[in-house]
Amino acid sequence: MSDGQAILSTSELRFGYPGHTEFLGPLSLNIAPGTFWGVIGPNGAGKSTLLRLCVSILAPTGGTVSLEGCDPARLAPIDRARRLAFLPQHPITPSGATAREIALLGRYPHRTSRIFESKDDFRIAETALARTETLEFADRPMETLSGGEAQRVHLAAALAQQPRMLVLDEPTAALDPYHQLHILSILSCLVRDQGLAVLAATHDLNLAGRFCDRLLLLSDGRAAGCGPPDEVLEPTLLERVYRVPFRALRDEATGQRLVWPVAGGIGDPPPREGRP
Repeated sequence: MSDGQAILSTSELRFGYPGHTEFLGPLSLNIAPGTFWGVIGPNGAGKSTLLRLCVSILAPTGGTVSLEGCDPARLAPIDRARRLAFLPQHPITPSGATAREIALLGRYPHRTSRIFESKDDFRIAETALARTETLEFADRPMETLSGGEAQRVHLAAALAQQPRMLVLDEPTAALDPYHQLHILSILSCLVRDQGLAVLAATHDLNLAGRFCDRLLLLSDGRAAGCGPPDEVLEPTLLERVYRVPFRALRDEATGQRLVWPVAGGIGDPPPREGRP
């Protein structure tokens, strides 16, 4: 894939800090519109650091990041926000804000007036709340919501922003299985139908394999694997990166490869219902 086809690309991207000058990289990626990328890897592998570099929260110590051919750090914040939305693991919530007010924050880059929201802003924010099944919480203070409910409201704000690319750090970590599937299905539909590009870090290997077009497997800040899920979710590769044996099987209904870690050894069967 060429840079001309990418909405976001990195070239020989590196990041380091005092005492660990080669923490991440070099990494070269090309993320096209209409693709869903997952970033996987152990704790401390560099997943969150990579995302923060892509959205210009961190500045690279080497290499480049390009957002639609521009250095995102040089774009005006409003211009960057029209192209790119970021949902961190722990979003900051203004004290006393309601779910509706949080969703409306996503409309700020598009307001013709920086002070007042338009009818379209309210409509788009409510549509995003409805998509994430949080419209019923619209007038409740965020402090009264559970962690998973609040996470879905913040995602609604990112959707209301209507970016061309969405960068997500552990977007399903606080969600129950129903809402994990629901949210990832929404994102998958936006990728397929509206050409949204998504880059998401996750620890859930099987959800990543189900919804992502391509996976980047990080190990100690380097790319240990990059490609379609079937190529990356390979037990021998996963064992080398995660330092635990893995097994795999093929879901007969979906054709998806499923993987799971095995504590006692590669030959152990997966746990069965009713077993301790």
